[in-house]
Amino acid sequence: MAIATTTFTRFDAIGVREQLSNIIDNVAPTETPFMSNAKVGKAKNTLFEYQTDTLATAVSSNQQLEGDELTTYTAVVPTVRLTNQCEIGRKTVSVSETQQAVDSAGRANEIGYQISKLGMELKRDMEMSLLANKAVVAGSTSSARKTAGLAAWIKTNFNKASDGVAPVYTTTANDVWTEGTARAFTETILKDVLQQSYTTGANIKTIMVGAFNKQAFSAFSGVIELMSQVGKGQARIIGAANSYVGDFGEVVCVPNRFCDQSMAYFIDFSKVQVNYLRPFKTTVLSKTGDSDKRMMIAEYGLQVSNEKGLGIATALSTS
Repeated sequence: MAIATTTFTRFDAIGVREQLSNIIDNVAPTETPFMSNAKVGKAKNTLFEYQTDTLATAVSSNQQLEGDELTTYTAVVPTVRLTNQCEIGRKTVSVSETQQAVDSAGRANEIGYQISKLGMELKRDMEMSLLANKAVVAGSTSSARKTAGLAAWIKTNFNKASDGVAPVYTTTANDVWTEGTARAFTETILKDVLQQSYTTGANIKTIMVGAFNKQAFSAFSGVIELMSQVGKGQARIIGAANSYVGDFGEVVCVPNRFCDQSMAYFIDFSKVQVNYLRPFKTTVLSKTGDSDKRMMIAEYGLQVSNEKGLGIATALSTS
């Protein structure tokens, strides 16, 4: 095959217009299921404090004499005072005045587009930090404050590897999990944590895991296979299989890209709260040259109202 030597082709052309789509496709996920479901509170200091309490153990021997005189009284057990720190999350951007002036494809305003991206990126960072196996850090002029992550708070209801070690703390989560040797996430592990949680009074409704262990969960015998009817034909099975009915009720399994992938978090969202000292705020920074500068900040901390209302399985295989 050949073309005539005088044929004018695209390879010779000079004035062909550029074709650049006005749609910018971004595959990066932005879902933050933990932050989206946790309660939202207000911090009034970088160190915030709160109290927990519990009821006395139920007994079957509480029978009293008719007309009995009181000589002793039930001892009052004081509340437990817990603390956590706020940490600062930050994103920054600097865009030249020239870039602001040119006609850009896919966005009318470059710095507005970049600020929108920063907000999504900061939320992803916060989701990872809130769920992390990370201890509280009080901070100093040379060390940033850190809020203790959810994993570090849970020390009562758990299933761990034989060589794993649970965190030990009294009033603030200043210790972390040592996970130990990885093992497969099984229905036996699931049932164990649910049983422990029920016994301590927890009301677990959500299990949060990474992608690999979401698929492991979907194979458990207690999972409800979700189905939808397509016309008058046979029902079609939807592969999410995210509800599990066991001895202690129904729980929903939620995949999370930003949690520790080797952990399964057993959550009652009434027991967790994100406290904001400074909610999301974008600040215009002073000009020092031919550019526009912005800083986005959030200052926040995790409040675990009572860790006995939660559970965790650690050292789970991720592949």
